[in-house]
Amino acid sequence: MFKIRRGDTVRVIAGKDRGKQGKVIRVLTDSRKALVEGVNFVTKHRRRTQQEQHSGMIQVERPLYLSNLMVVCGSCNSAVRVKCVTAADETKSRVCKKCNEMIEEKKKR
Repeated sequence: MFKIRRGDTVRVIAGKDRGKQGKVIRVLTDSRKALVEGVNFVTKHRRRTQQEQHSGMIQVERPLYLSNLMVVCGSCNSAVRVKCVTAADETKSRVCKKCNEMIEEKKKR
């Protein structure tokens, strides 16, 4: 359904972290967001509890909307659009629209 999957390298194309790259940790399909490693840090205030003895401000990664992300192609090394291609043996693969190189192959069901 989505063209961005866990493990992909993506580039942020809009927002405060525009231009940054990172690896997708998790895709949240319900909210159409993805958690990207090293991108979209927010400051969270933490209270001291019996389990957590330290209080203070911590940096936490937050998810980004999928519309603000583009997949980075490994061969042409740029943010590209992705198309899905079905081969003759019914295996689906994602292909870079710029250089027509395969990004990932999905096994048939």
